Amino acid sequence: MKAVLQRVSRGSVSVNGEIAGEIGPGLVVLLGVAAGDTEKDARLLVDKIINMRIFADSESKFNLSLLDTGGDMLAVSQFTLLADTRKGRRPSFIQAAPPDEAERLFTVFVDTARSSGVKTATGRFQAHMMVELVNDGPVTIYLDSRA
Repeated sequence: MKAVLQRVSRGSVSVNGEIAGEIGPGLVVLLGVAAGDTEKDARLLVDKIINMRIFADSESKFNLSLLDTGGDMLAVSQFTLLADTRKGRRPSFIQAAPPDEAERLFTVFVDTARSSGVKTATGRFQAHMMVELVNDGPVTIYLDSRA
C-alpha cells in the first residue's frame, strides 16, 4: 500500500461538480492499494500516518501528529500510485490490486482512521475526482507499507 501525505490548511474532493468530501486543517492522503496488500498493511499505514509528527509545535518544530492537533484526514483512492514506468511511455498498472479488493482495503483504511478518532472524509471510489488542496509548508511525504 502506497500513500502520499500532504499537510494542508484545507482540502476537498468533488465528483461531477458536487463536493464528496472536504476537510479543514489536516492531511490529504492519496492511497494506492497494491496486489497482495492486506488489512494489516491498511492498519499499519493508518497508525503511521495519524502518529507521524509533521505538524509544528509552539517552537515551529515537527513535534505534533494529526492526533495531537485534532486535524482531519481526506483519503482519496489513487491506483496511479502503483504505476510502473520502467518500460515504454505508457504506465502499467499491473501492480495495482483488483478494484473489488482495492475498495475493500481502502474501506478498511478509512474505517481504521475513523475508529482512531480522526474525522475522515473521502472521495468516491473509481470515480473521476477533482481534488483541491492548499498544501501547508509545503509538506509532502511518501509512505510504502512494505518499506
